[in-house]
Amino acid sequence: MNVLGVVITDGVGFRNFVLSDFLKESQNQFDSVVIFSCLPNVAFKDFESKYKVIELDVFKEKFPTWFFRKTKEVAHLQHFANDFFGIKDNLNAVSTKNLNFRSIVTQFILKWTKFFNSEKWIQRYNVLQQISFSNHYITKNYIEQLKKENINQLFFTHQRPSFIAPLIYAAEKLKIKTSAFIFSWDNLASKGRMAGNFNNYLVWSDLMKSELLYFYKFINPRNISVVGTPQFEPYVLERYYMSKNEFLMQFDLDFLKPIICYSCADSATSKNDNLYIETIAKAILNKKILKDVILFVRTSPAEEPTRFKQLSIDFPFIKWNYPKWILSRENHQEAWSQRIPSIEDVKDLRAILNYCDLNINMCSTMSLDFMLFDKPVINPVFGNLENGLYNDQRFLNFAHYKNVVESGAVYVAKNENDLIESINIALQFPLNKHKEQKELLQLQISKPLENTSQRIAESLRNWC
Repeated sequence: MNVLGVVITDGVGFRNFVLSDFLKESQNQFDSVVIFSCLPNVAFKDFESKYKVIELDVFKEKFPTWFFRKTKEVAHLQHFANDFFGIKDNLNAVSTKNLNFRSIVTQFILKWTKFFNSEKWIQRYNVLQQISFSNHYITKNYIEQLKKENINQLFFTHQRPSFIAPLIYAAEKLKIKTSAFIFSWDNLASKGRMAGNFNNYLVWSDLMKSELLYFYKFINPRNISVVGTPQFEPYVLERYYMSKNEFLMQFDLDFLKPIICYSCADSATSKNDNLYIETIAKAILNKKILKDVILFVRTSPAEEPTRFKQLSIDFPFIKWNYPKWILSRENHQEAWSQRIPSIEDVKDLRAILNYCDLNINMCSTMSLDFMLFDKPVINPVFGNLENGLYNDQRFLNFAHYKNVVESGAVYVAKNENDLIESINIALQFPLNKHKEQKELLQLQISKPLENTSQRIAESLRNWC
């Protein structure tokens, strides 16, 4: 029997691989599919009749594991920092002035890896990390669970979370083939090291394949499959469609007015969201926006929307969409990962993309989402090192977003005047950047949205 194990690490992975057609397509390719979940079983209450779900014990790092994992990650950043602004930015974020024990150890790691950061050294750190948790009871449990289910291939839907490392090790010990989906477009050229080594890799695009080969030169190109991403597949699945009338009624929107959607990122990466929403709201009040518009704000599903409470009071005409994601587990080391999307929210998001006329976001993946629906996109980045605002202009230099800026597919607004002017142009000429958007989408997502899950499942089957 060919048995596929699917590792769901977080709520976004749940959306991408459970709420898409992936599980159904995998059943067509494998005799059995077993889900290994880093989320509580309650997340799968509507799917347990179709698939076996095993809730994994939460692995918490002890100091030796943390030390070697951190050394591995920082060495990777050190190795590539000079050539990639985003990686250098993440390396700078590692340094801290705190005087607690781990901060002091981190300073040692930074100094050590400045000299010892080759791929050979990184692999040594990986081996030492594995040794550090090899006798942990959770690691032993993982080995027994994989044995019991007779897994032939273990598919990781995210390659980066540190807590999957013991599961990778367990598969290696049992000589089970592993495969990983590169989770997001910024994960290679703008972020850090993968949690471990895998046998095979699934990527969004030819661009991502070339990045993977650049950063991990030991990978054989034959072990990489370009499949697109299931992140966008719900946009072509009929069950997630909502009519325009339903959408307008649900959010109490005027049928005759164009809709500007501001989509927020989380507070850690997009600290200026409040400023941008306020700027747009005041421009509407002061008639600087040439059309009579609706301002519609979708907050980040990764957090509660409490930071916008005052804005909602000050500007009562703003319409809000608070994503229907449920926090499934408290006190997790990565709390955001335990937020689970609802089917209703996937439908809401698709309708927002379909029926809003313009998107504004601070350099997030939502730029691509809206482009898939032929909508103009504006990226406000007011902050820099000189003006005292949170420096979000630096994201323009991250490798993954540099491609966006250089493509000309978005309007970049570095101040209030830029933002208001871009809004007026985009509303008047919505297809002004249509050609550039299509070229960028082809670069970032090399395959059609249709049949994405089928391509992934077939690739996994071919690797058995």
